[in-house]
Amino acid sequence: MSEEQTKRTKPRGSGERSKPSIFWLIYLMVAPLFSILFKYEIRGKLPQNGPFVLAGNHLSELDPVVIGYGVWKMGRIPRFMAKDSLFRVPVLKWLLNASGQIPVKRGRGGGEAVEAAERLMETGGGVIIYPEGTLTREPQLWPMRGKSGAVRLAAAHNIPLVPFAHWGTQAVYGRYAKRPTLRFRTPIVINVGEPMDLGELELDAKDRRIVQEASDRLMERIVELQAELRPGETPPEELYIHHVAKLEPTAEQKEQTEQATQTESTERHD
Repeated sequence: MSEEQTKRTKPRGSGERSKPSIFWLIYLMVAPLFSILFKYEIRGKLPQNGPFVLAGNHLSELDPVVIGYGVWKMGRIPRFMAKDSLFRVPVLKWLLNASGQIPVKRGRGGGEAVEAAERLMETGGGVIIYPEGTLTREPQLWPMRGKSGAVRLAAAHNIPLVPFAHWGTQAVYGRYAKRPTLRFRTPIVINVGEPMDLGELELDAKDRRIVQEASDRLMERIVELQAELRPGETPPEELYIHHVAKLEPTAEQKEQTEQATQTESTERHD
């Protein structure tokens, strides 16, 4: 695919986006600012009709806003899953409902995925999910191993699971930075892949091993999509697992241990 082919023109609005909604007001408010701050390049496309689950990497605290705007540019309404407790806050409840956000009850052992999937089927909308569940801890900002929520959500009603990767938000608001860096026309590249086949999950979507394997394939695909945005860089051969990496000493720690051992051995001989 040529570079020119990957740069998509504005898609025709989907049925859901053509209807009056609070997002048109939000768009009018943020579009002038975003046109100054960011320069979008979108590769690939989203389904223009029906529900979908869009799963991608998580680089920065800015991701939801920046990617949400990118989804709007691709012709769909951006939605996220939010704790149901937020829907009990008077003003916030109205805003969340008006913008179509999806309430979920945490700690239901996968039940929240089924509930959210049913909501998507009812509305015909899509939802954006970050399977890692947090900002990536991978030292070079490659995606980590993800949780199974996105796969379970898509499998609940055979909803298209669309992987994506993006690059650029970390230049404005770095991982765990205390404040953003003011930049103008920062390149934001969003690389959208083809929907993944989750057909085998129909056999037993409750099998944790099968679901985790599918989740790993999803994250590996996201790594591949991000690698296309980082020419000359080589992604890790295996998905980064944060809780395992925390238990393993870093290269610096290993070097310090070796130096201490050598010093101790020298002192003993003296």
